[in-house]
Amino acid sequence: MNSIKLVKKMLLSIVVPVYNEEDNVEKFYEEVIKAIQTIDMDYEIIFVDDGSKDATPLMLSRLTQLDEHVRALILARNFGHQLAITCGMDHAQGDAVITMDGDLQHPPMMIPDLVKKWQEGYEVVQTIRLATDDANLLKRMTSKWYYKIINAISQVDIVPGGSDFRLIDRKVLETFMLFREHDRFIRGMMGDIGYKRTMIQFVAPPRYAGKSKFSPRKMLRFALDGITAYSTMPLRASLYVGLLSGLLSVLLIIHVLYCKLVGTAAPGWATTMIVVSLVGGLQLIFLGIIGEYIGRIFEEVKRRPLYWIRAELGHHRK
Repeated sequence: MNSIKLVKKMLLSIVVPVYNEEDNVEKFYEEVIKAIQTIDMDYEIIFVDDGSKDATPLMLSRLTQLDEHVRALILARNFGHQLAITCGMDHAQGDAVITMDGDLQHPPMMIPDLVKKWQEGYEVVQTIRLATDDANLLKRMTSKWYYKIINAISQVDIVPGGSDFRLIDRKVLETFMLFREHDRFIRGMMGDIGYKRTMIQFVAPPRYAGKSKFSPRKMLRFALDGITAYSTMPLRASLYVGLLSGLLSVLLIIHVLYCKLVGTAAPGWATTMIVVSLVGGLQLIFLGIIGEYIGRIFEEVKRRPLYWIRAELGHHRK
């Protein structure tokens, strides 16, 4: 009697960070299930609750009870979007892993397209956001110029419009898990990590419900993390401007001595105040830049865990 050998399906992990998304979670889950049904793969959906203060954890608990493919990691507090993604990736068991936001601005209908590219042999399938339907002019312009600046001062090529909606192969995930810095800019890390990649473009629809949790303060912090993580140019610029300032000071001293010798020296109060204010302001700016880098060094040398989990819900797949 011939034995029948069962072939185990490949596993797809979908990592979804959520923060106060009680109005989006169920709709997102429904749309993901519709998309996954067209793929011949087993799957797990890993929600990472980033310290929500609304009913999001309760809704995730309900989903884990209804569907054994759903897992939920409830973080002890809010650690931020990038660390929430990292937590989900650390716990993903799939042969391929997709990271995406839970507000439906990363369309679940694109999941089959990402998987198809992966099956063609690509190890990183990066989505490129051409536009966001509900983004205002200020956000579009700041995003455009931010990518121009970071690519100009960094050695890592970060594609404008790149998002945290991507698929990566298991081998890429294992490499990514070796990177354990606290101040994370995952778009830059993925640009630096290499491997065979391709891109898929999309237009981000408006949020299904609720408001964006990325406040201007969080966006500024995220931008600074990207710059300081992948460029020392601000420090070098401080040196160059300091040298220029020193040269101008020498020229000013020569000018003052000349005026003194020919007897045309004025009382000079205004000139003194201008120079002192200019140099003092530059010093404060440069000290602030240096402080940003020192602060990040301080966080890293403490070697604290990136995150800690209050509760794990759902079935751990084997």
